Amino acid sequence: MAAEIKPAPRTPNDRFSTTKKPALLSKLEGCTDDVNAAVVIPGEDGVISVCDDKTVRVWLKRDSGQYWPSICQYMPSGCTSMFYTPETRQLFIGQENGTVSEFTLAVDCNRINPTREYLAHTARVSGVVFSLGCEWVLSVSRDKLFAYHCSETGRRVGGYSFEAWCTALQFDSQSKYAFVGDYSGQITMLKLDNNGATLVTTLKGHSGSVRVLNWAPQPQLLFSGSFDQTIIVWDIGGQKGTAYELQGHSNKVTGLWYAAGCARLASAGEDGALGVWEMGVRRRETPAWRRPTCASSAERPSYGTCAP
Repeated sequence: MAAEIKPAPRTPNDRFSTTKKPALLSKLEGCTDDVNAAVVIPGEDGVISVCDDKTVRVWLKRDSGQYWPSICQYMPSGCTSMFYTPETRQLFIGQENGTVSEFTLAVDCNRINPTREYLAHTARVSGVVFSLGCEWVLSVSRDKLFAYHCSETGRRVGGYSFEAWCTALQFDSQSKYAFVGDYSGQITMLKLDNNGATLVTTLKGHSGSVRVLNWAPQPQLLFSGSFDQTIIVWDIGGQKGTAYELQGHSNKVTGLWYAAGCARLASAGEDGALGVWEMGVRRRETPAWRRPTCASSAERPSYGTCAP
C-alpha cells in the first residue's frame, strides 16, 4: 500500500489548517522499536537514525528511489539520543545505560568507526550535544545530571545536578550557555567554562514535562515543547524576559525545529499532527511569564544576552 500523509481530521478545536499538507518524499522502515532521533546527512542522500531496538542505522538512497540501511550497528543498550557534526563527521550516541559513544562516519557512509566512550551517566541519556568550537560533549540524563566532557581527552569538565529527570538539552557555542529542560516543566540556563557550570536563571512556564528544546542562534530564540501540549517561545536575545505561547497541538509536543532561512518553526506531537508556524508574525507576550525566576533576587528579571 502506498504511503500517504493525510490532512488531520477537523475538530471544533482545530488550530491548524487542514487544506495544506507536506509532500511525502520517502518512508524508512525496518526499526522494531521507537525511533528516538533521525538526522539528514548534509550533501548526501542519507539519513542516520537511532532506536530503542539498540540500533544505529545509516540509510542511503538507492537507484530505485528507496532508502536502505548501509549500516546497522548494534549497541550494548537502547539508543536514546544522537548528535551529528557534518564538518568532522563525528557521531555521538546516547544510550539507555548512561554511556555516550563517539563514532566517525566514513566518507562512503558504509561504516562508523568507534572513537571514544564517555561514561557520563548512570541512567538513560535523554540528550547529547557536541560543540566543535569548545571541544565539549554535553549530555543530560534521567539520573538528574547535566555533564560535559572534553572531546580531546575524555575528561569530565563539569556538571550540574537537578531535582527532576533531565529531559532535553540545547547549547549556544558562542556564549557558552546551556539550556536544560526537566521533568518538572522547568528550563535551567547555565553558563559553562572550563571550571564548571554556573546557574544563570530558571525559565518557568510549562505545566508539564519539557519534552523537547530547540535553540535558534540567529534570532536568539529558545523554543520549548511540553507534555502540556504547548510550545513556548523564549526571547533570550531580547534581554527583557519576553515569552509567548503557541497553541495548536492536542497532545504532547515531541519535536521542534526552526528553519532560519524562512523563519518558520516546525512542530510535531503525539496527536499525529505536523505544525508549521510563521515566526515573522508579531505576537503578544504572555503576561504571566514576564518575571522568570533568576539566580539572584536582586538581579533585574531577564534571561541575559547570548553575545560572546
